[in-house]
Amino acid sequence: MEGVYSPVTVLDDEACWQRLRAAELGRLVTRVGEVLDIFPVNYVVDGEGILFRTAQGSKLFELTVNDEVLFEVDDHTDDDAWSVVVRGHARALDDSASVERADGLGLKPWIPTLKYTYVRVEPTVVTGRAFDRGPEPDRYGIQQY
Repeated sequence: MEGVYSPVTVLDDEACWQRLRAAELGRLVTRVGEVLDIFPVNYVVDGEGILFRTAQGSKLFELTVNDEVLFEVDDHTDDDAWSVVVRGHARALDDSASVERADGLGLKPWIPTLKYTYVRVEPTVVTGRAFDRGPEPDRYGIQQY
């Protein structure tokens, strides 16, 4: 309905990518069979893809079994908040030119571990929402329509 205030705004693609470029910590969701896992990863945006580094282990193994992933990033202040979800496919970079290019993006692990493998998430769908934060409306009073 026009003219009615909503504390939720749907973000267009450009606004989603702006927020993704401004942040550096996200959550990768993988699925193998009926098992879902979620991993915090630091990342960089590369064009319209997301790059992160990882070591051998469950995250990399799960991506080889099923490359369909979700990647979520959010942030908030006292006044507002936002969330962007990327649905796509993840693959390890395996050619030297791609790895060399990724090395030039300055992505460093947050913790002192060796992470030799770059993974790129290629989006199929990017969606986002922005939220105005504030007090809860009166739950039992007369609502404005």
